Amino acid sequence: MTSELAYNDAGLKRDRQLVRFAALLHDVGHAPFSHAAEDLFPEQENGKRYVHEDYSVAAIKMELRKAIEEHPLNANYGFRADDIAAMIEGSAGAKQSVFWRDLITGQMDADRMDYLLRDSYHAGVQYGRFDLNRLISTMRAIPGADGHPPRLGITEGGVHAAEALVLARYFMFTQVYFHKTRVAYDVHLRGAMNEVLPKGHFPRPVDGELKQYLGWDDWKVLGLLSDGKGGEHGVRLRNRDHYRRIFHTPEVSVEKDLEQFSACGTAGGIAALRVGFVLGKATGVATGLPDW
Repeated sequence: MTSELAYNDAGLKRDRQLVRFAALLHDVGHAPFSHAAEDLFPEQENGKRYVHEDYSVAAIKMELRKAIEEHPLNANYGFRADDIAAMIEGSAGAKQSVFWRDLITGQMDADRMDYLLRDSYHAGVQYGRFDLNRLISTMRAIPGADGHPPRLGITEGGVHAAEALVLARYFMFTQVYFHKTRVAYDVHLRGAMNEVLPKGHFPRPVDGELKQYLGWDDWKVLGLLSDGKGGEHGVRLRNRDHYRRIFHTPEVSVEKDLEQFSACGTAGGIAALRVGFVLGKATGVATGLPDW
């Protein structure tokens, strides 16, 4: 595989540094409180909503370019901001860059392995645990199919460790990330942010607006909430008086369950949440299972 990728020791060392750059910066464009406020990203001209990776790439190209390209520690490899942005976007032309991108974003990327174990630890649950050491030790480069570049894969001995990773993510979403109370606070946060953001959404990741976006962080939002901003949702956040669940469907729903769900979600100004339950008096709509 090293011959197919035309690697030597120097090339491996260079790519290791490039991957580290991308891993460090790929989430630098997150909105306040991470994914919770992403529904307030503006739409692009094509009608699609911006995602946090668009902001990460813009920050790397515009705000961090000088720090990356002129830093003395970068002298040996001469990385450009565009090289790092390309790996995050998946637009890199070299086979090597596409290959290593699996470590940044993919079914077994480093970010996913990290947040599952870290979140399960800090939440005091066991749902997100899996055999990290076994999974890493069985990862291999595998040939690409039908002319595609090589990808990261696992040996036969690592199959169960990989399956455990998939199950750990599933359990964390169903038991923690989609817990009714946690999702209720997402609704309140989005509602409060909608009140305090100019025009009800974040600035775009373009020149002239990116600096404004980067000024929105957790502390700024918390300060505005503390000052009494955010409308009804801000009050509920300050008082920890979240909406309560009044209806939910089974995890495996049949048509009748979905009909009841739809009826409840349109009655009396109640918002149906696609994660399978309804919150009383809610005004926001939660998203389904995201990529993170």
